[in-house]
Amino acid sequence: MQTRTNAANRIDRLPISKFHKTTMVALAFTYFFEFADINTFAITAPVIREQWGASVNHVAYVTSLSFVGMFIGSIVAGGLADRLGRKRTLVATTVWFSVWSFATIFAWDIFSMGLFRVMTSAGLSAMTVVAVVYINELFPKAVRGKYQAYVIMIGICGTPATNLIASFVVPINDWSWRLVYLWGSLGVLFLFFVRKLAESPQWLESRGRHDEADAVLRDMEAQAVAQHGALPDAAVPVETGPATRAGLAMLKDKKFLYPTLLLSVLWITQTIGFFGFSSWAPTLLAAEGISVEDSIFFVALTTVGAPLGSFLAAQVTDRFERKWCLVVFALVIAGSGLLYGLTFTPVLIVVFGFLVNLFERG
Repeated sequence: MQTRTNAANRIDRLPISKFHKTTMVALAFTYFFEFADINTFAITAPVIREQWGASVNHVAYVTSLSFVGMFIGSIVAGGLADRLGRKRTLVATTVWFSVWSFATIFAWDIFSMGLFRVMTSAGLSAMTVVAVVYINELFPKAVRGKYQAYVIMIGICGTPATNLIASFVVPINDWSWRLVYLWGSLGVLFLFFVRKLAESPQWLESRGRHDEADAVLRDMEAQAVAQHGALPDAAVPVETGPATRAGLAMLKDKKFLYPTLLLSVLWITQTIGFFGFSSWAPTLLAAEGISVEDSIFFVALTTVGAPLGSFLAAQVTDRFERKWCLVVFALVIAGSGLLYGLTFTPVLIVVFGFLVNLFERG
């Protein structure tokens, strides 16, 4: 059975309108608390070690479980988004990580902390996967990379904001570190944006729900016309065969195999670099004799580079070949990361940590 796909063609000729800006703000809000929540355990680990008598191995246990949660969330999210829709899955995963972050407030030992963090991390990772797909399917391809970077730029401000808040909140008393997890759970307020978001017309079209897809597209086009005037004609609809489920058999084709392997290696090392850096920095600095307050504050200063890195990406991602941007950024990260590991001078810790965050997020 042949079907006519036209959602992507109609979206690609749209100028950025109120619809896109509303979507961008909503996703940036979700990303803000996702990035806020990612580092909550890293921030509180030094004081938890003091209060619970936990060892570095215990910190490694919780950190490792967080990665397990992220792995599970990434695997599950794709299937859910294809089955339930992008919008519904985005809502579900955001609520999931917010609820489990709130539950972490009541953790009573290192093992309960590990359980709560694995559940939270699953939601965090799942939300990220769905949000990336959602952006790709709603923004015109000519500016898709730029606006994806803008969304992450705004969202990643959650990392330095959380670190700075924690540097003041954690030292207040013996239990105030728990407020950091309360802060992370505020992502649930994303629910106030839900009614302003639309389901992806490309997903609706892929499910054969063409009337619903057309209704969403008409609304997007009406807002664009109201703001920018008449639109150019969309490209001719594409005739496609019946939808087939993409499986691992696709990797028999070198066109898919080589990029998949390359990007898998890149993403694995990026994950180790970013999360390893952010998860361990406060603990390792404290272990070297730097006070808990100072270690959290130093890490907070370094994470200011993260949103600037996303801003940098927004300027270059649609202007230069992306593979060469990746090469240049990776080389700077390698050099800065090496120098960060070799210094214990506070100013240099901040400088090299800032550069790692800047180019890693880029």
